[in-house]
Amino acid sequence: MAELLVGLITTPPKDAERIARTLVEERLAACVNIICTVKSYYWWKDEVQVDEECLLIVKTTRKVADRLINRVKEVHPYTVPEVVLLPAERVLEEYLEWAVRETSDSR
Repeated sequence: MAELLVGLITTPPKDAERIARTLVEERLAACVNIICTVKSYYWWKDEVQVDEECLLIVKTTRKVADRLINRVKEVHPYTVPEVVLLPAERVLEEYLEWAVRETSDSR
């Protein structure tokens, strides 16, 4: 059976909807939730940075994971975008079937 992945992607607020829509329209994600605003603290160029960002919660499958990561790198404004994909340990079977169907090349 296919494996559902839950992705975490941070992005500037002005880019969140564009990136979410791209991933869904291109069938790289079955669903993307946008949570604005999160405050991110991180190291960049030897300094601690603080930014207000949006968090995209992406539901996808292992089958399209590499394509999703590559596409995010193409459409994201950051040099090194945060893209973390985690396996979903337990998933409602009907939801998994839907997610697989929506990220399928056979649509």
